[in-house]
Amino acid sequence: MRFDNIKRSTLQKIEELIKRYPALAVCRDDLTGAVEAICESFRMGNKLITCGNGGSAADSQHIVGELMKGFLLPRKIQNHDKDFFNELKKNYPEDAEYFEKYLQCTLPAISLLGETSLITAFTNDNSADLIFAQQVYGIGKAGDVLLAITTSGNSVNVLHAVKIAKVRGIKTIALTGRSGGKIKSFADISICAPADLAHTIQEFHLPIYHMLCMALENEFFEL
Repeated sequence: MRFDNIKRSTLQKIEELIKRYPALAVCRDDLTGAVEAICESFRMGNKLITCGNGGSAADSQHIVGELMKGFLLPRKIQNHDKDFFNELKKNYPEDAEYFEKYLQCTLPAISLLGETSLITAFTNDNSADLIFAQQVYGIGKAGDVLLAITTSGNSVNVLHAVKIAKVRGIKTIALTGRSGGKIKSFADISICAPADLAHTIQEFHLPIYHMLCMALENEFFEL
């Protein structure tokens, strides 16, 4: 891969992560590939989709929380989305000051864990292991990125989501453990945390996806 279009300061976030967690040096190439893939998707007006089970479900929602609002950098709409801000002032001058103060620019991301009614209805009426695949099929578009989190690499519902994503033309990134599991054979990029037990894998997953969020925010909102 070529990274000429990525800011040096963005790629530096990967090195800062590895400095804090030297064991993650083995993941450097895949971390870099993940940053580049998501940046490219966002530049084209696409979105990030996340999914996972249990603790990884919480992680998938955590990621969305860091991307859909300011994380470490201010994301003032008047600085980063001037056309929208000017239209806002023109249409709603009485609210402009309030929006200016609190509304933040976003990096488009969605977790597949939030649709409780859909998930329970589909699980009850159809097949529980397709709860993520159904949503990827419904909302996924070519150019999106799916970040699929599974510590074992073998979660069936996550694997099915990856398969549907690939047919949809969606780039797939797996966040998993040392072995990679089955998902490694399907995902375009596999970030394999160097640990073997679920809880120790998750101890690496948190700083990994925090780094991804920091890098993406830096790329699009660093002034």
